[in-house]
Amino acid sequence: MKFVQNIIDKTRPLVEKDGKRNLLYPLHNALETMAFVPDHTTHSGAHVRDAIDLKRTMVTVIFAMVPALLFGMWNIGRLHFAAIGGEAALLDSFLFGALKMLPMITVTYAAGLGVEIFFSWKRNHPVNEGFLVSGLLIPMIMPVDIPLWMVAASTIFAVLIGKEVFGGTGMNLLNPALTARAFAFFAYPTWMSGDQVWINTKGGEVVDGYSGATALGDLATTTGLRLDDPSTEAIRSSVMTKFEVGGDYSLMNAFLGLIPGSIGETSAFLILLGGLFLVFKGVGSWKIMLSFFVGGLAMAGIFNLFAVNEFMGLNPLHQLMLGGFIFGMVFMATDPVSAAQTETGKYIYGFLAGFFGIMIRVFNPAYPEGIMLAILFMNVMAPLIDYYVVEANIKRRAKRVAHA
Repeated sequence: MKFVQNIIDKTRPLVEKDGKRNLLYPLHNALETMAFVPDHTTHSGAHVRDAIDLKRTMVTVIFAMVPALLFGMWNIGRLHFAAIGGEAALLDSFLFGALKMLPMITVTYAAGLGVEIFFSWKRNHPVNEGFLVSGLLIPMIMPVDIPLWMVAASTIFAVLIGKEVFGGTGMNLLNPALTARAFAFFAYPTWMSGDQVWINTKGGEVVDGYSGATALGDLATTTGLRLDDPSTEAIRSSVMTKFEVGGDYSLMNAFLGLIPGSIGETSAFLILLGGLFLVFKGVGSWKIMLSFFVGGLAMAGIFNLFAVNEFMGLNPLHQLMLGGFIFGMVFMATDPVSAAQTETGKYIYGFLAGFFGIMIRVFNPAYPEGIMLAILFMNVMAPLIDYYVVEANIKRRAKRVAHA
């Protein structure tokens, strides 16, 4: 890496304030600080010395996402060959998925960093580090066959409207990756929902009996079929058989990730491993993850008690293994900028995000995946939660002083 450092050192005078290529300073600084520990220090205010900076924090999150990402690439190929009736080795499936995934990642980083660099140049400050994670999260929560220009448009919207208008990294109210997915969902709904968007079926004839539906999509078809209606028993049984042991959407398959869905969100096992890594490194908040899980479990349990259809009656733990619940719990709800900041507030924020996520999922058959909306809603509510937590602490301390 010494030769890279030499190139950076030699080109730095060209991009500094009085250099001939000073317009390229934000890009030069971004590449330098991404590859090496920054050699500049703060010049004002009181600061705590630490061994980790924001870029290293972001790289840690990326390391945590890599297992789920690699599995998602393999799962893309596995589902593709299964849908067209072919057989493929592990490497063939992985390479097929990688060829689908890598262009999405490239487009996301190109579009997002392009906006980031433009605003850094306009504001005359270094490129922010926050998009390192968002640039990988966005393609991981997209369908496999979404056109690349839609990915670019969603990314630009998320960075521009979801972050830069608020002041950039550290100032955004909403999670940028979820903002991109929300934009794509409402702007291009036919590419973000339905049975045909989750599995690539191009390149071969689809086998008989193939549907392409996700587990949540199949469950959504049962919302209007009451458990006490004998005339719907055959239809309900044909759907719920898939969720039994050995079925396509069994608890084990959902936990391992052997089901259709967004590219990186299917394997609850690998996502949880990433979550444990984040907690171990002190980067992810275990309080948000735990309360998020408990909130979802509580809502699923309540539905079980008053179940009127198969969706409500699904085993609570099985319910949480489906869709984007675990992915949202580990990588979305724990965003340190858009989540609650107070320690008590993290418990409240996480619990309500999980609680509302399952509520939206089950109550709205037109949109069976409610985790995105629940987390975005709680992003907006996070400052209010922190405000009341701080106010409660102030009042409690004031009462102590009065009694003393």
